[in-house]
Amino acid sequence: MTTTAAYGTVERTAQKQDPGAAPKKRRPGWLRRVSLPYLLLLPALLLELLVHLVPMVIGIVVSFRELTQFYIRDWTTAPWNGLGNYEIAVDFDAPVGEALLKSFFTTCLFTVLSVGLCWLLGAAAAIFLQESFRGRGLLRTIFLVPYALPVYAAVITWAFMFQRDNGLVNHVIHDQLGLTDSPPFWLIGDNAFFTLLIVSVWKGWPFAFLIIMAGLQNIPREMYEAAALDGAGIWQQIRRITMPSLRPVNQVLVLVLFLWTFNDFNTPFVLFGKAAPESADLISLHIYQSSFQTWNFGTGSAMSVLLLLFLLLVTGVYLALTSRGRKATDG
Repeated sequence: MTTTAAYGTVERTAQKQDPGAAPKKRRPGWLRRVSLPYLLLLPALLLELLVHLVPMVIGIVVSFRELTQFYIRDWTTAPWNGLGNYEIAVDFDAPVGEALLKSFFTTCLFTVLSVGLCWLLGAAAAIFLQESFRGRGLLRTIFLVPYALPVYAAVITWAFMFQRDNGLVNHVIHDQLGLTDSPPFWLIGDNAFFTLLIVSVWKGWPFAFLIIMAGLQNIPREMYEAAALDGAGIWQQIRRITMPSLRPVNQVLVLVLFLWTFNDFNTPFVLFGKAAPESADLISLHIYQSSFQTWNFGTGSAMSVLLLLFLLLVTGVYLALTSRGRKATDG
């Protein structure tokens, strides 16, 4: 062992004396540093492809086939239908296309109202709780309860509350307050739209509250103090300081709320079951009914692809407009 150590010492001494000697080849350290993050991300990337990309590709392929209950055991044997399923979906003079178009407009109206109310309630609560006072932590916790509850448990509770005969809502507005002549139906008919909207806003506004409250932490208090010394009131401070400072946060928040609300399937499915009332027929549930109730998976897949293209288009236009507005503001 002493001989080996001595040989190593002699070799290193020789290399120092002879700079031209070839050094021992080693793997560059930068290569290890660059490859390690990708190796750590590889399992997550493979699972992401397996869970999301593979079903998406299969759904696109199914949209070009005439897949019905007769070919459900082996969907690859379903006959090729080309663009036939898409033609059925966009034929707005036919019953299938007309129902899809009506569901699309219902979903658009529902999304606009839900996202707007969620943002309004979240912003108001976040601004109200911006100042420190006794009990603020308790209020923040209470406001976040709807966001922390499991979706199915929360929506089922709302479904019981909106029952016509034994529901809490009718007990209050009809039995105790006497605001209606008879207990109204909340889960069927035209009132179903407002029922779905109430549950969606109740479930979604705490997320807006959480994001806006986090964005408010980045606004320096000195700006408000300087504005107050200049005579600016609370509304002027919100308009001139709070809203412009929250513009990047709001741009991301509105997009996320839009995508979540437009694609929401759990809320109407748990609230109304497999068949939603016509006034609350959101497009996600409508596609489910078109696929699994009529066993026409080809047409349902075509509707899903059209919905995906629409959401990609809206997202791209929204990001382009917000990016252009941000550059104009910075310039």
